[in-house]
Amino acid sequence: MEQDFSWHLSKIPRLVSERTFRLTSPTFEADAKMVLNGACGIECQKELPAPSLADLEDSLSYETVFENGTRTLTRVKVQGLVPEPTQNVTAQGTPVRRKRQVYGTDSRFSISDRRFLGSFPFSTAVKLSTGCSGILVSPTHVLTAAHCVHDGKGYLRGSRKLRVGLLRMRNKGGGRKRGGPRRSRRGADGGGGSEGAGGEPGAGAEAGRGGKGSGRGRRVAEGRPSFRWTRVRRTHLPRGWTTGGGGDAALDYDYGLLELKRAHKKEFMELGVSPALGRLPGGRIHFSGFDRDRPDQLVYRFCSVSDESSDLLYQHCDAESGSTGSGVYLRLREPGGKNWKRKIIAVYSGHQRVDVRGAPTDYNVAVRITPLKFAQICRWVRGPDASCARG
Repeated sequence: MEQDFSWHLSKIPRLVSERTFRLTSPTFEADAKMVLNGACGIECQKELPAPSLADLEDSLSYETVFENGTRTLTRVKVQGLVPEPTQNVTAQGTPVRRKRQVYGTDSRFSISDRRFLGSFPFSTAVKLSTGCSGILVSPTHVLTAAHCVHDGKGYLRGSRKLRVGLLRMRNKGGGRKRGGPRRSRRGADGGGGSEGAGGEPGAGAEAGRGGKGSGRGRRVAEGRPSFRWTRVRRTHLPRGWTTGGGGDAALDYDYGLLELKRAHKKEFMELGVSPALGRLPGGRIHFSGFDRDRPDQLVYRFCSVSDESSDLLYQHCDAESGSTGSGVYLRLREPGGKNWKRKIIAVYSGHQRVDVRGAPTDYNVAVRITPLKFAQICRWVRGPDASCARG
C-alpha cells in the first residue's frame, strides 16, 4: 500500500486577545547563550499531567518588544481546542548546549552556486545580527528561535538593535545581482518526486559538500553571498519561553517572530502543522542556515528524525552554532492534487543531551509547529482578525 505523503489540513484553534498592557522596558543585558538546567526531557514529560487550558493560555500569551525599546504583554484565550493524541516518547534528560553538533562524518552541504543560492527554498534563509539564522514566512516576517533574542530570563545585549540579513548575490567583480535566476515552476517546486528519496536540487557536487579536507572555507568563483540588512520593527515571543528560564516546558516554546521594518520581494515559505513521524517521507527533515564554522556560506542539510514528543523532533542533522533558528521544512503533496509543496513544520533549536534507556544520548532538537503554535504564529503574521482556521 502506497504511503500517504500529503499535507493533511488540521483544524486550528483560535487565539483571542484578552488584554494587552505595558511592561517595563527590557535592559538587554543577557549574554548570547542558553543553558536550561534541570529541564524536563520527553520521558519526564510523559509522567507530567497534561497542561490545563489555563496553563496553555499563560504559555501562549506573548511579549512584544518594539524598535524603540518599549514592551507589552498580550494575554490570550484559546477557543476551539481539539486535544492532540499523545506522541511516542522514549527519552529523558537535561538539555545542554555544546559547541560541537556534528555526528560522525560531516554531511552538510555549502550552497555556493548562484543558480541555487538565489532560488527557492534556499533564498528564504536569513541571518540575524545576534548570530542565529531564521526563515522568511511573509514579505515582512521572519521565524526564528526565541533563544536568539532572549535567554529565557532576559533579552540579549545584541537584540536591542536587532537586524536581519537577507541574501543577495555578489558577482565576482563585486557588482550586485538583482533577484535569482529564472527557473521553471517544476524546478522551483522540486519536480514531482518524493523528497524522502534525498536532498534538495543543488545539494550535490556543485554545492560544495564539506567534510574533512574539502576546503570548507573556500569561495566559488561564480559568486558569493552577501546580505542586505534590515532593522526589526517588533519582536514577538511566547510567555512560555520568556518566563520559563528554569521551567519544564521552556524548550517547547523556543520560537519567535520578527517583523521587519521594510518589506522584501523574495519568495517566502508557508507554515504547516508538524505531522507525525510516520508521515515524513523517508522520515526526513530539511533546513538551511548560516553555521558559524563556515563563514559567508549558506549550509543545507537533511536527515532522518530519530524520535519525537508532542512538541519536539529529535534528530542527528549535522549542525553548528549559527544555524539555530533555521526553519525546518518538508515537501508533501497538496491535498487532492499532484503538486508538491514545501512548508515549515519546526524551528531548529540546537543541541540536547537526553537519557535513553539509562544511557546519555546526544540529539539536535527542533521545536514542532503544533496547531496551537500555528494559531499563534499565524496571528502574529496576519493580525488578530485574520482567518487561521486550517493549517
